[in-house]
Amino acid sequence: MRALVFNDKLELKQDFKKPTPKQNEALIKVKLVGICNTDYEITKGYMGYNGILGHEFVGIVEEINGDNKSLLGKRVVGEINLGCKNCEYCAKGLERHCPNRQTLGIYNKDGCFADYVTLPLSNLLEVNEKINNETAIFVEPLAAALEILEQLHIKPYEKVCVLGDGKLGLITALALNASNIDVTLIGKHQNKLDIAKEQNVKTMLLDNLSKENNKSFDIVVEATGRLSGFETSINLVKPRGVLVLKSTIATGKELNLAPIVIDEITVLGSRCGQFASALRLMEKDIIDFSKLVSSKLSFNDAIIGFEKNKEQDTIKILLEM
Repeated sequence: MRALVFNDKLELKQDFKKPTPKQNEALIKVKLVGICNTDYEITKGYMGYNGILGHEFVGIVEEINGDNKSLLGKRVVGEINLGCKNCEYCAKGLERHCPNRQTLGIYNKDGCFADYVTLPLSNLLEVNEKINNETAIFVEPLAAALEILEQLHIKPYEKVCVLGDGKLGLITALALNASNIDVTLIGKHQNKLDIAKEQNVKTMLLDNLSKENNKSFDIVVEATGRLSGFETSINLVKPRGVLVLKSTIATGKELNLAPIVIDEITVLGSRCGQFASALRLMEKDIIDFSKLVSSKLSFNDAIIGFEKNKEQDTIKILLEM
């Protein structure tokens, strides 16, 4: 089978061995995949991962190794974290925090950038016929955005800011807006802000921020992944407000954390979310994800897709099998 493999370099292999599903696993024929910034970061050394990349996919279940055949022939997406099923986190349904977890295409588990992928049946969710493949491919980042609502009760009168107009920032702003939250998206790129604005999200260019905007939001979601974004976020959040860190920030520079103590700001880390709630929102067809697709290429052009993903104006590159 074809597989996009990273082993010190990125290579599209034509004769990679087809995986065999373990007990209570499914073999899935992949139909569509999405390139995520995490995939690109792995090619620069993130997580020290080698193997088949990819964790965003839509596919058809072709084979099941187990008694439950209910998903056979069904169109599915898959939760990316594979828990051990034996720890306290897995018992609570928090496989994404299992200390012994594998993560699809990121850690100890070959990913979905291939003709076939295997996953436990418990990780798979059927995609409603109302949802097309190009929408379903966004279920993982949408679930990550909706996790904020799982972690935090946002009151009707509270004002929320999402800082960063990349894929995650855009989807987070659209998801919160679809959940009837008073949200403003702040970013550097007018063309990206316009995608949110067209769907009735309030927007603001970063360059237009002034001192009047300082301490004006009850909740600020940091989605830039940059130290400057973290510092701006601290300035924007009100005393006793909440700063949600949606992106990881790696820096060797000193951070001034004094404002967090002085203003008694709550800092909340937020990562992966549950797919079921994301799929339910997609069924309602409130968010138009088509505006987020920059290009759809053949999987045979996967290397080209990774290069296009680096371009500043790119939001999401899809690869069709």
